[in-house]
Amino acid sequence: MSLSFRTAAPSDLEKLISIRIAAMKESLTNVGRFDPERARERFASKFQPERTTLVLRRKQIIGFYVLFTKDNHLWLDHLYIDPTTQGSGIGSAVMKKIVDISCREKLPIKLCALKESRANNFYQKHGFKHTHSEDWDHYYTRSYSMEISPN
Repeated sequence: MSLSFRTAAPSDLEKLISIRIAAMKESLTNVGRFDPERARERFASKFQPERTTLVLRRKQIIGFYVLFTKDNHLWLDHLYIDPTTQGSGIGSAVMKKIVDISCREKLPIKLCALKESRANNFYQKHGFKHTHSEDWDHYYTRSYSMEISPN
């Protein structure tokens, strides 16, 4: 699988919104909170291109993640892969890149995932440990010293 990465530009916003909405639709529908306009506004209001890494295959944007240092850890704020390409190992390849950053920086990764999202299984499969839950989300941490299993 040949993936490349680059920092987002302001002009990428609409494409990223469409990927995020498509990726979140099932989970948000499951909890009765799917509202594409609200999702658009929330993401656009906090979009920081310089913190956003695009995932490209054959020069096409197929996903993105937002990872930044916060206190004594890395915070994975977003990780979305276009649903039409999910299930092909792209998410695992991106997670390996994120874990490599964590190991290099010697910082654990923290994140949250919507309770009804299939992403919870993905994160647990990649070594994230559930720490606590709040109203809508589960919170996870992954140590920087762990390797990703080959499966």
